[in-house]
Amino acid sequence: MDEERALYIVRAGEAGAIERVLRDYSDKHRATFKFESTDEEKRKKLCEGIFKILVKDIPTTCQVSCLEVLRILSRDKKILVPVTTKENMQILLRLAKLNESDDSLEKVSDFPVIVESLKCLCNIVFNSQMAQQLSLELNLAAKLCNLLRKCKDRKYISDIKCFDLRLLFLLSLLHTDIRSQLRYELQGLPLLTQILESAFSIKWTDEYESAIDHNGPPLSPQETDCAIEALKALFNVTVDSWKVHKESDSHQFRVMAAVLRHCLLIVGPTEDKTEELHSNAVNLLSNVPVSCLDVLICPLTHDETAQEATTLDEPPNDETAEKETILENNTMTYNGMNMEAIHVLLNFMEKRIDKGSSYREGLTPVLSLLTECSRAHRNIRKFLKDQVLPPLRDVTNRPEVGSTVRNKLVRLMTHVDLGVKQIAAEFLFVLCKERVDSLLKYTGYGNAAGLLAARGLLTGGRGDNWYSEDEDTDTEEYKNAKPKEELLKPMGLKPDGTITPLEEALTQYSIIEEASSDTD
Repeated sequence: MDEERALYIVRAGEAGAIERVLRDYSDKHRATFKFESTDEEKRKKLCEGIFKILVKDIPTTCQVSCLEVLRILSRDKKILVPVTTKENMQILLRLAKLNESDDSLEKVSDFPVIVESLKCLCNIVFNSQMAQQLSLELNLAAKLCNLLRKCKDRKYISDIKCFDLRLLFLLSLLHTDIRSQLRYELQGLPLLTQILESAFSIKWTDEYESAIDHNGPPLSPQETDCAIEALKALFNVTVDSWKVHKESDSHQFRVMAAVLRHCLLIVGPTEDKTEELHSNAVNLLSNVPVSCLDVLICPLTHDETAQEATTLDEPPNDETAEKETILENNTMTYNGMNMEAIHVLLNFMEKRIDKGSSYREGLTPVLSLLTECSRAHRNIRKFLKDQVLPPLRDVTNRPEVGSTVRNKLVRLMTHVDLGVKQIAAEFLFVLCKERVDSLLKYTGYGNAAGLLAARGLLTGGRGDNWYSEDEDTDTEEYKNAKPKEELLKPMGLKPDGTITPLEEALTQYSIIEEASSDTD
């Protein structure tokens, strides 16, 4: 009934009446995502009628009302087949200011029309294969990049940037050819990195270092949404960038990694938005060549070094004896390097473990990232070793028992998901410099058996990678307990299916067998 009334007015009414009836329809169906199949034909005709109205000279407010209804209707895949034509796509491109002939974005009254047109294009491209093919023919990716360049430094048009970036993400997700075009022909890597710099208001203090205001305000919701969309688009652009062949590529990836470091050290408007922001930063960091990840850590500034010296002049105790130093301004340091970003990643990883679900999607990216960083960068590995595997003092409890990060990771070593337990074991193995004896000290033989069997190291030894030699970190507690340890202990299944020492299991089966003989 709503579609029939709206269609009647669209076909016969004047602009004011059209605007009113479409505004009513939009208000009523704003949250509608499932439609009745009985009105399908009416919705198709309404879409066609709206496109005919949009080519006319109508007021801006009427254009917005038409586009709002079109956005709602485009959530239904079935009605898009007849209306997704090259001509209709070009109408939306013109309204979104995506034509090359549009030189600027000076007319503020056009902004709502641009935003609604981009929203319509997002829905149509996502739901229509024909629209996806037409986007290639119309070179939509290049037009979107051109629009971004017009508004990259203008914060008051953040909604335009946000939906431009979302459409760019969708195109690069759906078409591998567009990823290559964005990376090389359209210079998408520096362009999208600059969008992030603008969203974060970055001020550079060195080539790959930015100023961090720990007491500054959180990002606004608009800036956060723009940054998240840019991070997702960048992920698609760089998804195949494991190797760097040119110096310019290396420089650009280092700049991007420095921007991502800044991203990790700021917060969004809410805790959930901060986690979403950091999650996308972690995913993108996984695409950065590992040789460029050294910019995640940086030498202390002169002021920080002086402050650290003041801290170290205090009388030593058990806490200050550790190599890492927590400065008065909450900066985490190690060996004269600022480790704030690595510490954020470590905390992010622990939160994902504590969630207890979706480990493959939520946990493995950050675990893989920390593993590769540790393998390639000595200071990162040593800092993480101190945080995750500090000198072993508790030698009475099993490695998987407890609430420390080590305990949580050891528990993951026997997780039912093969990918999860492999990456958890690999991370701990790398922190142990791929030495079997060190891994067993922190995890126990049973927990490590899967990784050692896969690598052919059940009898001991070390992995294939070379690591520098560190000083002995065995505590007195561990040295005293070491001769009493039972690294190998035969185990068996009890009749109830639980694991127990083999001798006890055999005893229980003997008792059952004797009882059975007596019955006979």
